[in-house]
Amino acid sequence: MTTEGLNHNLKEENEGISLREIILKIRDLYRYLLVNWIIILLAILLGSTLGLVYTYLKKTTYTAASTFVLEDGGGGGGGLGQYAGIASMVGIDVGAGGGGIFQGDNIIELYKSRTMIEETLLSPSKRDSGILLIDSYINFNHLRDRWKNKPDLSAIKFNVSPGSRFSRLQDSILGDVVNNINKYYLSVAKLDKKLSIIKVVVSAPNESFAKDFNDQIVKNVNDFYVRTKTKKSMENVAILQQKTDSVRGVMNGAIYSAAVVADATPNLNPTRQVQRSVPIQRSQFSIETNKTVLGELVKNLELSKISLRKETPLIQIVDEPVFPLDNDKPSRVKFIILGGIAFGVLAAVYLLLAKAVKDLLKD
Repeated sequence: MTTEGLNHNLKEENEGISLREIILKIRDLYRYLLVNWIIILLAILLGSTLGLVYTYLKKTTYTAASTFVLEDGGGGGGGLGQYAGIASMVGIDVGAGGGGIFQGDNIIELYKSRTMIEETLLSPSKRDSGILLIDSYINFNHLRDRWKNKPDLSAIKFNVSPGSRFSRLQDSILGDVVNNINKYYLSVAKLDKKLSIIKVVVSAPNESFAKDFNDQIVKNVNDFYVRTKTKKSMENVAILQQKTDSVRGVMNGAIYSAAVVADATPNLNPTRQVQRSVPIQRSQFSIETNKTVLGELVKNLELSKISLRKETPLIQIVDEPVFPLDNDKPSRVKFIILGGIAFGVLAAVYLLLAKAVKDLLKD
């Protein structure tokens, strides 16, 4: 037999021995686990029990979600340019109003601002009449139980009279609650960067609070957004309306004055026409002047109203939360099975590692 043939036979014999040893090793480990089946069974029972206990201890979180479409008003200058000069004579700016105050993702940051969250917390709950949302927050988080030994905190209230300010302690608590809501309760984002659909999600362990807070903060922020975007145009409309009413009043007064002069001199001497003609002509001149100014003011007023309508953003609610809310309540059967499997595997691994260490020390 050649040297190459001899090497080939030795190689096949070594491979066969290695495979046989592996199979025997696996059989020994399997038998070892069967011998210690009681330990694995106890581990499975322990894991299942812990899984069941976890389902009782874990707080259920309810999720309220709203989506709405936001379309900014197209408040361009356009046809207002030809009237800008006349409007500026009376101190009016009929240009675009809202500008770029809330362009892009700024409205998302507005949802996270302390002002909006605080205003929402101080709104009354729809389901729990007579209490504010912040009181509901304090109740389901059992904060008053933690404040039992602190009289100032345990008796604190947020129902204050209009116009009054909160104390330093009240502001401090509100600040902590706002921070917690921003971190753990509130989430605001666009569904897609290319779309104008915004989703507001509120997650809380109290179902009523989650829905009420979601509804109220969407209303507060959207109302604030519309007011701010149209504030300048609304001021322009109000000023133009005031100027228009003022000029109309002056023109009506001039017409009345001309009639009064004519009535005051019914049988005027022809040689004394100056007593009638001069006051009447003065009134007529005032009438014509104010008539021209009034016409331009009315045009600018109507244009400003059109601009206001264009600049008013469209906010349309697409979806709003309804009862029952989605929740993450854990399944008992699922966690019992998962707990049993996890602890059973861990017990088996522990037994195998212990046997390997024991065999190693014996060798």
